Amino acid sequence: MSAELSPQDADYQRMIAAEVHIGTKIANDQMKDYVWVRRQDNVHVLNISKTYDKIMLAARVIAAVENPADVCAVSARPYGQRSVLKFAQYTGSSAIAGRFTPGTFTNQITKQFKEPRLLIITDPRTDHQPVKESSYVNIPVIALCDSDSPLEHVDIAIPVNNKGRYSIGLVYWLLAREVLRLRGSIPREHEWEVPVDLFFYRDPAEIEKAMAAAPVVIEEPQYQAGAPGNWEGGEAAPVEPEVEVGAGWDDAGAGWDGEEGAAAAPEAEGW
Repeated sequence: MSAELSPQDADYQRMIAAEVHIGTKIANDQMKDYVWVRRQDNVHVLNISKTYDKIMLAARVIAAVENPADVCAVSARPYGQRSVLKFAQYTGSSAIAGRFTPGTFTNQITKQFKEPRLLIITDPRTDHQPVKESSYVNIPVIALCDSDSPLEHVDIAIPVNNKGRYSIGLVYWLLAREVLRLRGSIPREHEWEVPVDLFFYRDPAEIEKAMAAAPVVIEEPQYQAGAPGNWEGGEAAPVEPEVEVGAGWDDAGAGWDGEEGAAAAPEAEGW
C-alpha cells in the first residue's frame, strides 16, 4: 500500500472503540483468512489491518463507477438502515433500507425495479435475496462479512462485525470518506467535517424520551414599529380632514375637491 493511503492511528482507534474486530464464536472456512486469533471464550477476533485494506479496495471500486447513482447500498438489518441512507446521501448513490422486495433486480414490471452496476450489502445472510438476484444479472457485490458470514456470490468481502450499531456505522463512514477523497470532493490532508455519529443507529424510544425531557420554549412574536404587517406600526393610513361635530361640509373649509370646493360654496346660497 502506498504511503498516501497508509492508515492513520485515529482510524485504528475508532475501529477498536467501535468493536469492528469482534467476530462471533463460529468461523466460516472462507473467513478464516481474516481471523487474527480466537479468544478463550471462543470468540474470533478479526484482523483490522485486513479490514482497512478491504475498505480501501472497496472505495476504489465504488469511485470507479461513472454514475454514483448506479451504486446501490442495501440493509435489511435495522442497525444498518441509517448507515446506508447516510452513505447514499453523501456519495450520491441509491439505498434500499428495510425489507427488500423480491424481483427488484430481475422483474422489470415492479415499480421498484433497479439496474445498479454495483451492490453494497450490510449482511450476506440477512440480505441473501439481493445477493441471489445480483448473481442472475451479473452485478458485483461488496459485502460486510462477519466471521460466520457466507461468501457465496460475494466479490469483495470486508471483514467486520456486522451485528453492532457502531461497527456498521463506522465502516460506512470510512467507506464514504474514502470515496469522496478519491473523487476529489474533500482533501485527504484534512479531516472530514461530517461526524461519524450521523451514521450510527438511533433507537426511536431513546429519541422520544429525549424529546419529552427537553423543555418546550414558545417564543412570542415581537413586532417593530414600521414593519410590514404590523397593526401598530405599518404603513401610514391616509389622514382625513377633521370635521367639528355639528358642522357641515361648508363649515369644514373644504369640499370634495379641496380649495375649489371651498370657493364654490358661496354660489350655492341662492339655491
